[in-house]
Amino acid sequence: MEIIGRKYERGILTRCEQSDKPEFVAVYGRRRVGKTFLITEHFQNKFAFTVTGISGGKRTNQLGEFRRALMKSYKGEIPVLKSWFEAFAVLEEKIEGDTTLGKKIIFIDELPWFDTHKSGFVPALEHFWNSYAARNPDIFLIVCGSAASWMISNIIDNYGGLYNRITETMVIKPFNLGTYEKYLTNKGISFNRQQLAEAYMILGGIPYYADLMDRSYGLNQNIDLLFFAENAKLGNEYQRLYNSLFRNADNHMRVVEALAKRTVGLTRREISETTGISDGGGLTKVLTELESSGFISRHIDIFHKKDGDYFMLIDFFTLFYYRYLRNRKNTDRRFWTNYLAEPGHRAWCGYAFELLCMMHIDQIKQRLGISGVISEVYTFRSKLKKGGAQIDIVIDRRDSTINLCECKFSSDVYTITSKDATSLENKRDVFLQETKTKKAIHMTMIAANGLTHNAYCNDIQAVITLDDLFLPNI
Repeated sequence: MEIIGRKYERGILTRCEQSDKPEFVAVYGRRRVGKTFLITEHFQNKFAFTVTGISGGKRTNQLGEFRRALMKSYKGEIPVLKSWFEAFAVLEEKIEGDTTLGKKIIFIDELPWFDTHKSGFVPALEHFWNSYAARNPDIFLIVCGSAASWMISNIIDNYGGLYNRITETMVIKPFNLGTYEKYLTNKGISFNRQQLAEAYMILGGIPYYADLMDRSYGLNQNIDLLFFAENAKLGNEYQRLYNSLFRNADNHMRVVEALAKRTVGLTRREISETTGISDGGGLTKVLTELESSGFISRHIDIFHKKDGDYFMLIDFFTLFYYRYLRNRKNTDRRFWTNYLAEPGHRAWCGYAFELLCMMHIDQIKQRLGISGVISEVYTFRSKLKKGGAQIDIVIDRRDSTINLCECKFSSDVYTITSKDATSLENKRDVFLQETKTKKAIHMTMIAANGLTHNAYCNDIQAVITLDDLFLPNI
């Protein structure tokens, strides 16, 4: 199958394969994002050895799978493996006898699943690398996992036997809109860009979810089939997703539920108070794991920098789940199609579009001509209880300029009304009053289908459209 996008990541894999030294590459990214597909397709499954961990499997099961993979790769009987040191010793023996020219690529997928309680897996992996692989320039070891926090703490930031051993780290992220469009087009799915954006705002740029769509149907029918039909393919995905990524995932789900209810974000203290999770090391671990896995993002609080930042839920699938599936009471199998004319749909589109824009800041900066300008990006939340304001996106630039961005998602060209103009002016005034900034303020409108030119557009310095969000990364 053709690999869509991932040019940068493929460049890393190619360089490592062609290098004249041993390579140890750690790959991570959220579940369903296409890590395994990228690696297996790039190398056309030409591995000296490959094995995948078993979700929830016990130590004996994991060792049994490692043994089965060894027998598959090297065609012969292998005694039952009793420890991970023994398992890696057998792997070393088999690789030594491999006369294949060039790099011998070892691919261990879902690495965190091998590390069961008191298994001794990580020390054995450390020993294999330090005593053998690191001394052989023809070894190329790739380890991959969806549990990002485990990969970071146990492999990438390991301060034991693997300290500073990783030669490359690859984070596989969801597709951006431009690549998402190419991916769906390659599958024969024909949506216009408005529909592509809405599909993204429901499913995120996750290849696996895109693969589930049927090209015989339109977007709305596909969403009904994926979420609301009997035996819907993604009906139970939420529980599977979180429980596969995090051990004891209850607290992770409590945090994302709290953030789903407060779209402007919550501070650490507010998360603790809302969820009942003590504001200590346990909460730190949960927040770190959610952030490193791409479910939440941390943002600066420009008014309380010393008191900590605030967190926002940025996973589109999770937001959709909590909005429409978590407490679903109706059994309408065509819920989404029938819901489109409801005011609630427009409200959801409005917030999801704000998040879509936030996730495509690189494209927005490119369109503004400021790709090379260092910037801080955040949401402005007024500290005033009365007469305050909220600004969707603030691009605070090092060139003494700030873009205050207002996001509007509509099926037609957006028309700024007198009420809108008053609201925008108030937001600008409140921002200036509360931040005391001396930087130039540029009012920026991100309108999916552009703006109607009228008297109320005069104070808008730049207009970004949905097409601009499809620009490729530079």
